[in-house]
Amino acid sequence: MSRTRHGSWLLRRLLLGVAQSAAVLVLVFLLTEALPGDAAVALAGDSPDPERIARLREAMGLDHPPVERFLERLGGLLRGDLGRSLVTGRPVADYLADGLGTTLLLAALVLLPLVPLAVWLGMRAARREGGPLDRLISSTTLAVYAAPEFALGVLLVTVVSLHLGWLPPTAVGGIGADPAVLVLPVLVLLARPVCSISRLVRAGMIESLARPYVRQARRYGVPEWRIHWLHALPNSLAPAAQQLARTCDWLLCGVVVVESLFVLPGLGSVLLDAVAARDVPVVQGLAVVFALLAVVLNLAADLVARRFAPRTEVTA
Repeated sequence: MSRTRHGSWLLRRLLLGVAQSAAVLVLVFLLTEALPGDAAVALAGDSPDPERIARLREAMGLDHPPVERFLERLGGLLRGDLGRSLVTGRPVADYLADGLGTTLLLAALVLLPLVPLAVWLGMRAARREGGPLDRLISSTTLAVYAAPEFALGVLLVTVVSLHLGWLPPTAVGGIGADPAVLVLPVLVLLARPVCSISRLVRAGMIESLARPYVRQARRYGVPEWRIHWLHALPNSLAPAAQQLARTCDWLLCGVVVVESLFVLPGLGSVLLDAVAARDVPVVQGLAVVFALLAVVLNLAADLVARRFAPRTEVTA
C-alpha cells in the first residue's frame, strides 16, 4: 500500500468524521428544540411569574430565533468555547470535569480485564472448534450477550446486594466512601463486550488457522503456541479491534442506563440532568464531545484494522 493511497484514505476518513460531528450537532440542536417545556419556566420555579419568565428568557437568549441561537452556538464551538449552562451559568467544561472522572474510572476498570479475557476465551474456543468447550463458551457468551444491561444490573442488585448482602447496591454514599460500589457496575458493563469481542476473535482465529500459511508452518515444525499467538491471532484482530473501539465509545458516551441504575455521577447522569432541565448548551457540549470521541476512536480502530488486514477496505 503506497503512502499516497494511505494518506488519501486517511484524509477521507477525517473529512467524514468532521461531517459526522457537524451532523450530530445539528441533530442534537433540533431535538433539544423539540423538547416540551421551557428552560426559563423550569428555572422560575413551581409558581412562575410571567414577567420573571420573560426576563429569564431574555437573559438566556431564548427570545432569539432558533437559527440565530444555533449560529451563535456554532461560532462558540469553533472557537473552542462549549458555552455556559442556561440554568446555573457554569461553563459546560465544568460539567464535563464533574462527570468525566467517574466515567473514565468505570471505562478503565472494564477495559483492563476485557481485552485479555475476550482474547483468551476466543482463542480457547477456536482451538477446540466444535468440541464441548467451544460449544460451552459459544452458548454462554450468546446467552449473556442477549441480556440487556438494565435487566442484568437489576438481577445482580437483587441477588448479590439485597439477598446475599455482599456488595452495596448503589453509589448513593459516594465512590470514595466505599469503592466496592463499582464492582456491580463493572460486571454489568463487562458482560456484553466480553461476549461480542470473544466471538469475533473466535471466528477470526478459525479463519486464520484454516489458511495455507498455517499448514505450511506446521509442516516446518513451528510450535503450536507460536502459530496461534504470532501468526493466527494478529491476522484475526481486525473485526475485534473495531468492536473494541465501539465498546470504548459506548463506555465513554453511552452508559446512561448503568450510571442511572447504580446512581453513579458520570457523564451519563450529567446528560440526563441537562435534558431534564432543557439545558441546551450542556446537552450540545456533551454531544459534541461524544461525537468527537466516537470519530477519533473509530478512526483508530480503522487504522488498526487496516494494519492487520491491509487488503480489506474498512468503512465507518
